[in-house]
Amino acid sequence: MRKTMIFIALAGALVVQGCQQKMGAPEQEGTKMTNSMPASNNLKACDVRLGNVAFRYALNGGDSCVVLNEDFILAFHCTQGRDFFCDPNGGKLTNSTIPAIFTEVDNTKPFTFVAKVTPEFTKEGVYNAADLLVYANDTLWQKLCFEQDERGRHRIVTVRTQGTSDDNNHEKLTVSSVYLKFSSDTRTLASYYSLDKKEWQMVRLYKNYYPDKIWVGIASQCPKAGTCTSLFEEVSFEQASVDDFRLGN
Repeated sequence: MRKTMIFIALAGALVVQGCQQKMGAPEQEGTKMTNSMPASNNLKACDVRLGNVAFRYALNGGDSCVVLNEDFILAFHCTQGRDFFCDPNGGKLTNSTIPAIFTEVDNTKPFTFVAKVTPEFTKEGVYNAADLLVYANDTLWQKLCFEQDERGRHRIVTVRTQGTSDDNNHEKLTVSSVYLKFSSDTRTLASYYSLDKKEWQMVRLYKNYYPDKIWVGIASQCPKAGTCTSLFEEVSFEQASVDDFRLGN
């Protein structure tokens, strides 16, 4: 009930006009990647703090879409039509308007990034989701989502983008909140979810081919209809990887 009230109160209180606009001139330029693709220059400086993480970069006005309440729960409001996907079939569904906030990461060192997420699932909100992101630029990234599918089911979803995106639907869950986690030992990057923050399920693992400087962060998406206010809490970042990539611990 408390989280339901947070959804209602914060959705009404948020000033969404800035959130609806894609940000203009870039202010932050990254380093050149080893695969000759440029790091992002679309990030704008911001200052949002949650847990032990300082989110100092925003994409598409993400910092104007968040409110932190007294319980240290961050509400991330997304308006209709905003997503992150690079369509592999002619580009018709390509959409790079997702609002997001990031912290910069030294990818030459191990890291683990965790958050508890509670998306706002609605009857009309197909593909509504709360996301964790690993980001180099608009065509090189991965998102780890708790998302509503076409049948109204709530799933763990991963989207890995190298020029174009794949789209992988994983487990169907019946809970309202879930823990999501990225972990890297510099060579491997893995994605996990957990219901209790103790037992982790691996949903994706691949070579960490990202550049030395990347960004990890959070986002809320609402590709189809209505709005989506996702709650984020228990956010943490540490400069260490999991010990066992299969178990996620």
